Amino acid sequence: MPESAVFTRTLTDRDRRQDLLLAVVMLVGAVISAALSSISGLYHDEQAPLSWALLVAVGVSAPLIVRRRYPALVAVVIALVMFTSVTLRIPEVYATNIAMFIALYTVGAWMNDRRRAFFVRAGIILGMFVWLIIVMYRDAIDEADKADVAAGVFSPFVAFMMLNLLINVLYFGGAYYFGERSFHAAAQRFALEERTRELEAEREITAAQAVALDRVRIARELHDVVAHHVSVMGVQAGAARLVIDRDPDEAKRMLSGVEDASREAIGDFRQLLETLRDPGDGRDDEPSAIGIADIERLAKASTDAGLPTAYTEIGDAVPVPSTVGVNLYRIAQEALTNARRHAGADATADVRLRWNPDAVELEVVNTGRTVGVLRPGLGQLGMRERALASAGEIELQPRPQGGFRVRVTVPTPAPTGAPIQAAPTIAEAATR
Repeated sequence: MPESAVFTRTLTDRDRRQDLLLAVVMLVGAVISAALSSISGLYHDEQAPLSWALLVAVGVSAPLIVRRRYPALVAVVIALVMFTSVTLRIPEVYATNIAMFIALYTVGAWMNDRRRAFFVRAGIILGMFVWLIIVMYRDAIDEADKADVAAGVFSPFVAFMMLNLLINVLYFGGAYYFGERSFHAAAQRFALEERTRELEAEREITAAQAVALDRVRIARELHDVVAHHVSVMGVQAGAARLVIDRDPDEAKRMLSGVEDASREAIGDFRQLLETLRDPGDGRDDEPSAIGIADIERLAKASTDAGLPTAYTEIGDAVPVPSTVGVNLYRIAQEALTNARRHAGADATADVRLRWNPDAVELEVVNTGRTVGVLRPGLGQLGMRERALASAGEIELQPRPQGGFRVRVTVPTPAPTGAPIQAAPTIAEAATR
C-alpha cells in the first residue's frame, strides 16, 4: 500500500499560528506593493484605482489564514482574485503572484486526497495558461496594429511574451513540484516514526518474552534441584528411620547420604543464584558444574538413595556443548527422581548413554508399578523443554510390563570437514 494511502497530514495549533502570521505579513507586503505599483504607473493609462488594489491585497492575504485547513478552496479563491486583478489592470501583481504560488504549494503539500489535489492544481494551472495565451494573443495583435505591422515570430513583443510564458511554466511547475516533495517528505517522516514505534513495541515484547523465558528457565532449574535433592533426602531419611534400631550403621550411612544430598542441593542453589546475578552473554559454550560425564555419578547416587541403578555407556564419546550436557543430565536426574517417587519399593533403573555417529541418545528405564494414564506434570514439561532446547527428540512412555521409559536423542556436532546439517526448528521439533 502506498504511503499516501495511509498517511494523513494533521494541522497543529503551531501551524495555525504560522498561517495567521503569514497572512499578516502578506497583507503588509501586498499593501506596500499596491502603493508602489500605483505610483509607478504599472498599467499606464489603463490602470485601475488604488482602492481596488487594496481590496486585492486583502483578497489574496485573508484566505492564507486557513490555507492548510481548506487548501483547495483557498487556491481557487486566490486564483480568481489574481485573474480579476490582471484582467482589470489593478496595480498589484507581485504579492498576488507570491500568494498564488503559496496556495498551489499548499494544495500539493497538505491535501490528503491526492487525486483531488492533482485535479485542483491541474485545473488552476490549465485555466491560467489558457487565459495567459488568450491575453498574449490579444496584446500581440494590439501591438501589431499600433505599429501598423504584422506580429512576426521574431518581433520584440513576441519574444517578451515567450519569455513571460517560460517564467510562468517555471512558476507553476515549481509550485507543483515543491508541494509534492513536501507531502512525500512528510509521509516518509510519518513512516519512519511509525517504524520507530513498531520497533519500540517489538523491543518491549522481546524484553517481556526474555523475562518470561528466564522465569521458565528458573522455574525448571528450581524444580529439578528441589525435586531431586528433596526426594533423595526424603527417601534416605525415611529408610534411616526404619532401620535405625536394628542397624545403626546402615542408618548412619543413609543419614550421611542425606547430608551429602543437602550439600549438593546447596551447591546447586548457589550456582543458580550466581547465574541469576551474573547471567553473562548467554553463550552455549559457557562452562557448567554438571554435564554428561556426571550422569554415571548420578546413577550411583540414585543407587545409594534406594533405587538400584545400572549405568551403561556405549560408543565413543564426542564433545558436546555444555548446554546439551546440562540438559541431558537434568533429564536423567528427573527420570530417576520420578522413578524413586512412583515406581515402588522394589523398582530398579537402567541408564544407558549411546554415542551414535551423528547423535547422542540417553535412555532411562525403570521397573515398578504399571502406569495406566500418563498425567503430564512440571517434570515431564521440563524434560520436553530441555530436549527441545537442545534440538533433540524425547519419548516419554509407560512400559506394558510396568515402569517407565525416557529416551532422548540429541544431534552431535559434525566432525571437521563433514557437511553440517541444520538443526530442526522449534516448530519442527514440536511436531515430532
